[in-house]
Amino acid sequence: MNQPMKRIALGALAVAFSLLQTFPVCAQDSQAPPADWREQYAYTLGVQAYVFAFPWSYLPELRYAWVTQEPSNPSTPYAPLNHFWHLRQLADASYRDGGSPNYDTLYSIAWLDVGKEPVILSHPDVEDRYFTFELASMTSDNFDYVGSRTTGSKACHFAITGPDWKGELPEGVKRLESSPTAAVLIFGRTVVTGPKDVPAVNKLQDQFKLTPLSLWGKAKAQVPARRDVFKPFDRNQDPLNEWRTINRAMTENPPLEQNAFMVELMKTIGVGPGQDVDAMDESTRKGLARAAKDGRALLFSIYTSGYGKKVNGWTYPPASVGRAGYRGDFRTRGAVQCMGGIISNDPEESIYINTATDFDGKRLDGANRYVLKFEKGRLPEVSEFWSLTMYDMTFNFTDNPIDRYAIGSLKEEYKLGEDGSLTIYIQHDSPGKDKEPNWLPSPEGEFNVVFRTYGPGKDLLAQKWEMPGLARVED
Repeated sequence: MNQPMKRIALGALAVAFSLLQTFPVCAQDSQAPPADWREQYAYTLGVQAYVFAFPWSYLPELRYAWVTQEPSNPSTPYAPLNHFWHLRQLADASYRDGGSPNYDTLYSIAWLDVGKEPVILSHPDVEDRYFTFELASMTSDNFDYVGSRTTGSKACHFAITGPDWKGELPEGVKRLESSPTAAVLIFGRTVVTGPKDVPAVNKLQDQFKLTPLSLWGKAKAQVPARRDVFKPFDRNQDPLNEWRTINRAMTENPPLEQNAFMVELMKTIGVGPGQDVDAMDESTRKGLARAAKDGRALLFSIYTSGYGKKVNGWTYPPASVGRAGYRGDFRTRGAVQCMGGIISNDPEESIYINTATDFDGKRLDGANRYVLKFEKGRLPEVSEFWSLTMYDMTFNFTDNPIDRYAIGSLKEEYKLGEDGSLTIYIQHDSPGKDKEPNWLPSPEGEFNVVFRTYGPGKDLLAQKWEMPGLARVED
């Protein structure tokens, strides 16, 4: 444990000891019946451990599915380790893996294993088209970027290295920040302006390459089609299975050293690297089973209730999103960054403002009609684009009669009012042919919407720009 963490831990113990001296705990002072303290301890600590450890449950499930299970539709990722999977057309409602996919870019996604050697990411000249490769570890925290904003559009090669690798790189290969875990998730996004633009983006995708260092410079070498990732335990069969998955994942990809105090604390309930929940007593296992169920519900509640700065019913993400784990903000990491987005961009890359409620704080529901109005000159300042996207409560698109999942500045299908304002109609049924260019169809039942801004300006970064509220239209 580093010195600052030691001081924090010792300080906390000192405060606790002083409180015990001032307010001694005596059994006869309590009127409550005796409880199974081991179960309650495992439960209370287990809920906090679950919030901390959620990425090690969710991401291994996605990795196993995306690496080993061939999907039934082309919108779901599927590729071996160290290989790209490319979304070759705009995503639609057939994709059901959650994570609030966008409708403005084509994805290029890959799971890497950089435990033994680096993997080199290569891209061609992309010219004036926006693109980005977000690089995250098994913690769901970003550790670096490649793309228009950070490294430019010229063709280049970048080495993605693991936490313990030390060595020399070939000439012309730039080293990125090292991943803190051997497992790396790449989320590449390349802007597409519409269906007619898809072939041009596909040509770029064909030139995105991943090459293990040992194969670099070997023209005819084939990257092995590895699919050797462990199968997570089925959490629907046994609530303890989620802890078994977490323990296995943390053993392979340990938490950051700065989290050593939390890792030591979790050991007391059999959770963490090298731990075994099955070796714990029955009471502890009962507490952990409850904690897994309630921990997931807690994270879902945090995300759907809006966790962050509130503006007219909308929620700005906490400033730590994207790298929340580095800052000790595990609520944001688990609920917003991971559950709500699988991994989430740094604010400098993009800011997503979301809501599941209207201006009056009532839940959004397809049984109602809503309008979102931007007065003239009140659209956000962005260097790239903005979009408003519709999701059901599983964070997926839903079918609608016009196959529209988003409205935004890239496609500019909407019509401005005579006064220069923009009104978007959010409802299940058509608002009428004359208003359909501005219609964002909602599903039956409850839903949520996300407002994305890429290349956000200074007012967005400072969370000063105000998103207008969703107003319910009364019949």
